[in-house]
Amino acid sequence: MASSLRTSSMDQNLFSKALTRYAMAGRSYHTNRMKKATLYAKISPLGDPSISVGPELDGWVQEGKKIRVAELQRIIHDLRKRKRFTQALEVSEWMKQSGVCIFSPSEHAVQLDLIGRVRGYLSAESYFDQLKDQDKTGKTYGALLNCYVRQRQVDKSLSHLQKMKEMGFATSELTYNDMMCLYTNVGQHDKVPQVLAEMKENKVSPDNFSYRICINSYGTRCDLEGMESVLKEMESQPHIVMDWNTYAVVANFFIKGGLTDKAVDALRKSEERLNSKDRIGHNHLISLYATLGNKEEVLRLWKLDKSDSTRFINRDYITMLESLVRLGELEEAEKVLKEWESSGNCYDFRVPNTVIVGYIDKGMCERAEALLEDLMKEGKATTPNSWGAVAVQYLDRGETEKAVECMKTALSLHIDKGWKPNLRVITGILNWIGDNSSTEEVEAFVGSLRSVIPVNREMYHALMKAHIRGGKEVHGLLSQMKSDQIDEDEETKKILGTWQEATEGKSIG
Repeated sequence: MASSLRTSSMDQNLFSKALTRYAMAGRSYHTNRMKKATLYAKISPLGDPSISVGPELDGWVQEGKKIRVAELQRIIHDLRKRKRFTQALEVSEWMKQSGVCIFSPSEHAVQLDLIGRVRGYLSAESYFDQLKDQDKTGKTYGALLNCYVRQRQVDKSLSHLQKMKEMGFATSELTYNDMMCLYTNVGQHDKVPQVLAEMKENKVSPDNFSYRICINSYGTRCDLEGMESVLKEMESQPHIVMDWNTYAVVANFFIKGGLTDKAVDALRKSEERLNSKDRIGHNHLISLYATLGNKEEVLRLWKLDKSDSTRFINRDYITMLESLVRLGELEEAEKVLKEWESSGNCYDFRVPNTVIVGYIDKGMCERAEALLEDLMKEGKATTPNSWGAVAVQYLDRGETEKAVECMKTALSLHIDKGWKPNLRVITGILNWIGDNSSTEEVEAFVGSLRSVIPVNREMYHALMKAHIRGGKEVHGLLSQMKSDQIDEDEETKKILGTWQEATEGKSIG
């Protein structure tokens, strides 16, 4: 249960993150950068993807203001970067339909890419088919290939790639990188080296990403010798400038393969190529050293970052706390948590929750609960999931009364419709409160619970037992149970038997 609370992956999968960045930005058809313009300032804050930007564009024209093509291109570029693809497509389509810009292959490629992201590859295909022959260039062919790759359409990707080869458009490393991404995403890692080999045969120079994705393919298949061979080839290429990310990916696979010395060597090479201000890179290295169990290096890097006068953001604190928790260094984690509290950063529950998860994993329920209570006393948000996790631990320790109180708090905080309490814990709590709590307390608990999960037989059993102990009749509960289409079982009959005995005893008395 506690492990499901972790706010980010403990493994820090460097390669998948690089792959995502590549898929997002690998094919960039825009190079213009402008100073901030008023139209940009009006559209940029509309962060909700469901908000249409059309009225802003139409309003700008109606006010008699000029719209420059470069300005619209900059807006599209920025919206794509922020993953606001629907709005970016809306601007692109408006730009075309309004006649502000006669589209070149570059603009068509951007629009095709956005159509694929928003409406899928079939719509992108339709747009491509309607292009004039002079607009079907390497850029638009490449954009459609990227749509197929993104949606993992292997057959269509291969067919389209063949057309690109026949037309002489398969001359860019982006094309081959797309295919390597495709095979990676569909789990056909053995085909990635074949694409790299074909790339070199066709005199297309692999770039850093080409080599890194091939390194990943060998590492994923636990072929560490093959991985090292590709790494050595990459290091020998005069046009390649080795980067920290590649060595970090290699280190990650060495760690998984149990080759500690080679992992440490790769991490050192990674750090040598890392800009001191690169927080993402430093976070990766801290996480990898923690996976190695190397507390000294984790603390060294953190201290180095502090001495560099770098301002830590919440993500940095989370990574460090996750690393210390992984190492079992909860006292050190508490020190870092105090640093975060005094940092002036905005409150983010994921930061203290990392320590709470550490406490729960170690069975330190009281400390986890105390930290949650402190946060609530300070008026800071906590989550039902965390309180529910503490309840699990208390129940497993046989401290059901404490589990009940934690679950009550979890239910009182229920906002996220995606959260569901642990049913095993709920069953245990219902059994306990049915035997120990007052009718009013059971009714209140069941009422809260029904707002989170569908009513079930265990809820009625708890209510019946509480009513019987309180000397109340249960006819109404049986009627409600029937209307909720819940059948009686052996446990129900057993509970009713005790009620009948109690009733008969009263009548005899």
